[in-house]
Amino acid sequence: MSGSSAGFLTVLALLAGVAVSNAGSANSGTFPSPAVDTPISSQKGEQTAVFAGGCFWGIQAVFQHVKGVISATSGYSGGAAKTAEYELVSSGETGHAESVKVVYDPSQISFGQILKVFFSVAHDPTELNRQGPDWGTQYRSAIFFHSPEQESAAKASKQELENSGRYSKPVVTQIVPTTTFYEAEDYHQQYLEKRGMATCHIK
Repeated sequence: MSGSSAGFLTVLALLAGVAVSNAGSANSGTFPSPAVDTPISSQKGEQTAVFAGGCFWGIQAVFQHVKGVISATSGYSGGAAKTAEYELVSSGETGHAESVKVVYDPSQISFGQILKVFFSVAHDPTELNRQGPDWGTQYRSAIFFHSPEQESAAKASKQELENSGRYSKPVVTQIVPTTTFYEAEDYHQQYLEKRGMATCHIK
């Protein structure tokens, strides 16, 4: 089974409440539930979250298949508008991270559950400035929070993950305030569905 196919099966298992097992540095066992979360239906209207974790093709491909996610868009966060284009971001010198903006329905999925997908399926949060064959600060692991509630949930989820002993290495995910999200070029959107599933790091 390809890593990408396994990733989508893991998403389904995760959302069904089945124990999730990561490859690489993860130990066996059930992935911890969110330590702090916003109850489903306590927020009104669409909510937005932005994540970085390696190649944005894979992050987008995972989240767009999660129930309750309305859209997942590839783009760039952390840098300036004038350098928000793929050729420049790829240099690793613009400050951007390849990111994905996730718009979700909080009546169907909570931010804590989205964090669980991010930490357990979409990437390896112990890899510093790389995922799979991709390396550089543009592939860093990061959560760009939009509110104090998201910041609190993200920090608690990261700490819970570290305390669980699931990984043998430290979780290096940055938790930082949101910056302007710049949508990536059209050819990067739904890239794996268009070009094939064997071209990215997703598990």
